[in-house]
Amino acid sequence: MGVSIPILVIITSLHLIAFVLAIGAERRRSTANVMPDKYDETTYCVYGTDASTVYGLSAFGLLLISQTVLNGVTKCLCFGKGMMGGRSTTCAVFFFIFSWVSFLGAEACLLAGSARNAYHTKYRGIFGGNDLSCATLRKGVFAAGAALTLLSMIGSIFYYWSHAKADTGGWEKQNSEGLGMTTSHYMENQQELKV
Repeated sequence: MGVSIPILVIITSLHLIAFVLAIGAERRRSTANVMPDKYDETTYCVYGTDASTVYGLSAFGLLLISQTVLNGVTKCLCFGKGMMGGRSTTCAVFFFIFSWVSFLGAEACLLAGSARNAYHTKYRGIFGGNDLSCATLRKGVFAAGAALTLLSMIGSIFYYWSHAKADTGGWEKQNSEGLGMTTSHYMENQQELKV
């Protein structure tokens, strides 16, 4: 298997779009303000936009698609014909593990950030508990997901490249050295001529 430029473009573009969406999710996190209720002495939280939840889940989905394409093409390092031994195989195994660890970390940050950002506190308390804060997502969760997305992209590219270099490419040692296009009847013809 050689390196396929369309596969590299697909993997890279999906990772980069997921990175941009994760940065957008970090920039558009929900903010909350404490507002007093008009009718009684309770306070409630008023939240801003939920755009970062959609951005985070979109980045999650794109990153999942990219990892699925990569492991579908390389047969997840486990289900192929095998790789030739050597340095390329060692690099392929290392980058396979590296891409999966960074992928799982990015997915965890994006999913947890989206879930936490979607959580809204309705009522906070009675008698002016203004010192308490409304539930919001901490700064940096989506940024960590974006950073791990870039690391996953780098690991995926190097994994694909080293896997393609270490792959046998379908070449197998042949048992017979002939053309093998048709069966030969030479010996039978020679025996018939002698008789």
